[in-house]
Amino acid sequence: MTKTTTLSSEFSLDQKGLTAARKSLDDGAITPAYGPHRNAIIKLLNDSLATELVCVLRYKRHHFMASGLSSPKIAEEFLVHANEESAHADRIARRIVQLGGEPDFSPGTLLERSHADYDDSNDLKTMVRVNLIAERVAIETYHQMIQLIGDKDTTTRRMLEDILADEEEHADELKDWLED
Repeated sequence: MTKTTTLSSEFSLDQKGLTAARKSLDDGAITPAYGPHRNAIIKLLNDSLATELVCVLRYKRHHFMASGLSSPKIAEEFLVHANEESAHADRIARRIVQLGGEPDFSPGTLLERSHADYDDSNDLKTMVRVNLIAERVAIETYHQMIQLIGDKDTTTRRMLEDILADEEEHADELKDWLED
């Protein structure tokens, strides 16, 4: 039995899409509404996954290598940021799987897929600066991804908007440290 849902001629649901949603149960949450964009979105997400993983590694290194008078506080914040970036990576990987893709954790290609750079500096001010640059790159990347995805995948868009808010908070904190 199919139920027809019509609000007006302008607002009527696509009955073909609803019928198709009743089939292909192996696709889980992936319905015809995802259209031809799913693979492109998975590619964007895998590149963001690489970026988040590189950021985790950079922040972890900086956490352990930070030294100087203000280093204990900043080193602790680097660890907090590393853990938050790791949580972002987990969310992105989970979403890739939900979309029917495979998250790419390959260490051999992380840097070439990442939008952010790795950094092995030992100077505290340089560490803060390169992390601020990486956060700004992430902010720009997520803004562009959100625009590209638009209404093609609202679940992914909302996830990216949440991550973007965290990245903006990180950038504000890092900017404040540069001024100290």
